[in-house]
Amino acid sequence: MSAFPEVEKIVYEGPESKNLLAFHHYNPDEVVEGKTMREHLRFSVAYWHTMRGAGADPFGVGTAIRPWEGESDSVENALNRARVAFEFMEKLGVDFYCFHDRDVAPEGATLAESNSNLDQVVALLKEEQERTGIKLLWGTANLFSNPRYVHGAATSCNADAFAYASAQVKKAIEVTKELGGENYVFWGGREGYQNLYNTDLKREVDHLAAFMHLAVGYAKEIGFDGQFLFEPKPKEPTKHQYDFDSANCINFIRSYGLEEHIKLNIETNHATLAGHTMEHELEYAGSQGFLGSIDANTGDLLLGWDTDQFPTDIYLTTRCMLSILKYGGLVPGGINFDAKVRRESFEPVDLFHAHIGGMDAFARGLKIAAAIRAEGILDGFVTERYSSWDSGIGAEIEGGEASFASLEQYMLEKGDVEPNVSGRQEMLENLINTYL
Repeated sequence: MSAFPEVEKIVYEGPESKNLLAFHHYNPDEVVEGKTMREHLRFSVAYWHTMRGAGADPFGVGTAIRPWEGESDSVENALNRARVAFEFMEKLGVDFYCFHDRDVAPEGATLAESNSNLDQVVALLKEEQERTGIKLLWGTANLFSNPRYVHGAATSCNADAFAYASAQVKKAIEVTKELGGENYVFWGGREGYQNLYNTDLKREVDHLAAFMHLAVGYAKEIGFDGQFLFEPKPKEPTKHQYDFDSANCINFIRSYGLEEHIKLNIETNHATLAGHTMEHELEYAGSQGFLGSIDANTGDLLLGWDTDQFPTDIYLTTRCMLSILKYGGLVPGGINFDAKVRRESFEPVDLFHAHIGGMDAFARGLKIAAAIRAEGILDGFVTERYSSWDSGIGAEIEGGEASFASLEQYMLEKGDVEPNVSGRQEMLENLINTYL
């Protein structure tokens, strides 16, 4: 029996269509810059929000109507939920999904029972993947919900918590490999501190690095060749998290000799919590060669927490796609909708409306970014603005041929700095508006 009987397969009907259960801009087979939209965007459904999110908040229990959820968190219910998930993804027309281990299977009373529960559900997930062609973009482990992780997991003051987290990630990597997952994500949900009076910061960061090296070693041992991804987040639930932003994560990765193994999975709402734009985070990671994948959502700028809303802002998606195209795309990563419907949007069909809106927004962003790149005005302006570095003294500095003494002599002879080209911020903002 269908869990979504009122919804047919979502298809592209074009911008003139009035059907709100159709794509108006996402045409998976449309070619942009030599690749189809499907290949560029690699859309993924987040199992935790889409299948498990109930709409609870700090002031009330969940409001979501989810007929597929049973009264108990049993393996039987988990199996039924997995079948519903694939019906949803088939009808939506996405190629990927993502999950935490505890999203898809219930935690048992012991590690062995938890692993057994997971194995039973993974067997069905594998069958559904083979039936539908939908693939696992990435797997990960939930190292934050259980009270054992009250002080963190890899950074816990309790060595037993570190050991349990290691065992849990070992299993999650095995499962990701079994399902053909193209990436594995590390999100440090509680890897941070509330108070430095009780924290040995250096020891905790050293332990986090040791944890990552153990994961790298085990992946090599079992032949898992998927991309490891580290996800920046500055705060919440802890006051400060060790994976604060892209720059912080890249510094950590390089400092501990992990740069050959790890790239970044960057989320919009995490960027804004860190006081950055998503564009900044993508540009920094891309410029350093660490752009791996993205969690596509947005936050409410009037609220100071991780609201995980679906992205519908065309300016946001255009900026994202400008950076993603600039740095060669996201493969083997993708665009994962780490987003949830609002508490007030409680009917199952709202899940379709939310994903359709996000997919259309990114499709428009892709087409607009491609048009901007094709015309070349923006790139041309930036090239001209930095043209003083392409020859003369600029080229000498970049080529390592200058010294303080030679630069002093140059300026003694030149006398002063001549005015450079205006930044033209307002003109460029107007320019971008002409494409929208």
